[in-house]
Amino acid sequence: MRLRASRLLLAVFCFSLAPAGTPVHSAEPNRSESSSWNQWRGPNRDGTLAQPTAWPDRLTGNIEKAWSVALGPSYSGPVMVDGLVFTTETVNKQFERVTAYDIATGELRWEHQWDGSMSVPFFAAANGDWIRATPACVPGYLVVLGMRDVLVCLDTETGEERWKIDFPAETGSALQPFGAACSPLIHDGAVYVQVGAGLTKLSLESGEVLWTVLSGGEDMMSRGAFSSPSIATLAGQEQLLVQTREELCGVSLESGDVLWRETIEAFRGMNILTPLAIGDSVFTAAHSGKSQLFDIQRGDSTNSWAANERWNQKTQGYMSSPVVVDDHVYLHLKNERFSCLSVDDGSIQWTSAPVGKYWSMIRNKNRILSLSADGKLRLIEANPDEFKVLDTQQLAEDSWAHLAVSSEADQPLILIRALNSLTAYRWKNP
Repeated sequence: MRLRASRLLLAVFCFSLAPAGTPVHSAEPNRSESSSWNQWRGPNRDGTLAQPTAWPDRLTGNIEKAWSVALGPSYSGPVMVDGLVFTTETVNKQFERVTAYDIATGELRWEHQWDGSMSVPFFAAANGDWIRATPACVPGYLVVLGMRDVLVCLDTETGEERWKIDFPAETGSALQPFGAACSPLIHDGAVYVQVGAGLTKLSLESGEVLWTVLSGGEDMMSRGAFSSPSIATLAGQEQLLVQTREELCGVSLESGDVLWRETIEAFRGMNILTPLAIGDSVFTAAHSGKSQLFDIQRGDSTNSWAANERWNQKTQGYMSSPVVVDDHVYLHLKNERFSCLSVDDGSIQWTSAPVGKYWSMIRNKNRILSLSADGKLRLIEANPDEFKVLDTQQLAEDSWAHLAVSSEADQPLILIRALNSLTAYRWKNP
């Protein structure tokens, strides 16, 4: 499929009590399986495998299709827990649907849908208006954000609805112009998500709203967020690492207090990628802005925080979130190239020739698995001296959803959500 340049923006947009009769699970809602690819960018939301495993040195001859299913369009990445993989789709431009499959066989387990379609602005409408956020799950709980800022929590085993909150209807917030893009985060029995109303914390069990901050302005370019939050321990305190359309912020998990904030230059508020915590520092890069590394420091006073810029340089990111390997950041750029930057001083180690409009990445020790928007899967050696592609395979035609991997039963699977399908490839043991 031929993709227009304006599709870049849309690719990112490339995650009450339970109803009567909902089964009660013994699993605690706080628990997360560290080996599961259960949310945006994996268990730690940084694109890194929590439990490194052995990958072959080549793709050719080492991967085979396990199963595939046809679906409606989606930019949401697949997520998995307890032997099930979950994916979303927009159906007939009217509904949003979540479907669960057996991860080993591709057998359909359940599906659940709701009214959720939305039209994006006229200048982007030709490029699609389907669901974008990647869900998050822990045993018993799957949380999905639809395009219209409707947050739904489902039972992972049955697909029954535990709770649902329509933020525009219940808070009076305006719809996000391009549809909700933030991938929800589950942590310690709570859900964190950036919607049109602002960064919001909810009870995972009941859907009760606990606090809302960073509401933004009323103009189109400040509402909502394109980025997704993560959790990092910075200067000794665990906190939410949050990027709005205009700022990079640290937010208290408990109170919602904004601990520190820094304005980020971004064209029309397109602050999209997920910031990367590196020790007590944070890396980010914005559309038509620059790459920056901030050292986060805490003073003697409880409320005394500072984000001090260590360096900035001309490299412009856009949508693809980076990974860090040792002392280097590996970043896909706005100009469709791939680059390696020094964490220490921001110096560019190398920049590749053009490699595609967008890609997602998973890091396993010194290997990077990337999936580009044109469906090319690349196995890359993370090498600060050169751009070293070990192998490439064409596995789809159109894939803007985040790549996912599973290591269940010591038989790794690679899951690729193309625009109209979900396919699992079995990666043979090396």
